[in-house]
Amino acid sequence: MSRPDPNDHRAVRKTQGGPPAQKQPWPGRTDEMTPVPDHGEDSYVGAGKLDGKVALVTGGDSGIGRAICLAYAREGADVAISYLDEHDDAHDTADLVRAAQREPLLIPADLTLRVQCQQVVAETIARFGQLDILVSNSACQHECAFEDIDPQQLERTFRTNVYAAFHLVQAALPHLRPGASIIFTGSVVAFEGNDRLVDYACTKAALHNLTKSLAESFAERGIRVNCVAPGPVWTPLIPATLDRSHVKKFGADTHFGRPAQPAEIAPSYVFLASDDGRYYTGEVLSPTGRTTSR
Repeated sequence: MSRPDPNDHRAVRKTQGGPPAQKQPWPGRTDEMTPVPDHGEDSYVGAGKLDGKVALVTGGDSGIGRAICLAYAREGADVAISYLDEHDDAHDTADLVRAAQREPLLIPADLTLRVQCQQVVAETIARFGQLDILVSNSACQHECAFEDIDPQQLERTFRTNVYAAFHLVQAALPHLRPGASIIFTGSVVAFEGNDRLVDYACTKAALHNLTKSLAESFAERGIRVNCVAPGPVWTPLIPATLDRSHVKKFGADTHFGRPAQPAEIAPSYVFLASDDGRYYTGEVLSPTGRTTSR
């Protein structure tokens, strides 16, 4: 398996400034994206950094979540894959885990419901008997003006992005041993705000703060809590939630002139979950493709 050429990215050349304009129904499908994202299928090489570990990854069916599942499996972990109802994408992710000679567990769930957060953790423990890495990655966003955010949208965004994180950690905590790792997916918009994603940006800022608060709370237990805050990443959420004109220029404001591939974000999650990151807690890693203001 060859190493990737950093100057040869499958999705978007710098001269293009962004992907082709396109639109999909929410929540989007990987195989209908142009171009199809790179999750590391042909490039990620494991080194046994997570041998014997069990990971639960929410939103693991596609995008960053799929890239995390692939990388974790190639590093030696079995992976529970939580997702809403994108069954085709989820099964494709499971196939990648199996191809790495690790065991996948598919768990469809609506994580806006506390009982389903608890069930996802319970099913993971029932299958694997342990839980070492919790990645709270599932999210929703809706591009619109502030005055158009209705109560239903506000409620679902916070329940998906913030409430689920609380409920998952509370359910997982009794099963996490010293050395366990909790990782949240934040966002560059938590640092900078976004006038078309106001509610989403607020939820990501909450996760950044939750990271720091839980890192302090769990330090004596030997549990590390960190966050990855990407910039623009080419995932199904983008054509499913942004208008066509925004998709066309998505990522053009980075130093690379393009969005990241999911494969370029997953190594941050490997680092934070492995012994390489054993002195990291309460941190927010920011693979944004440009200088990040905080």
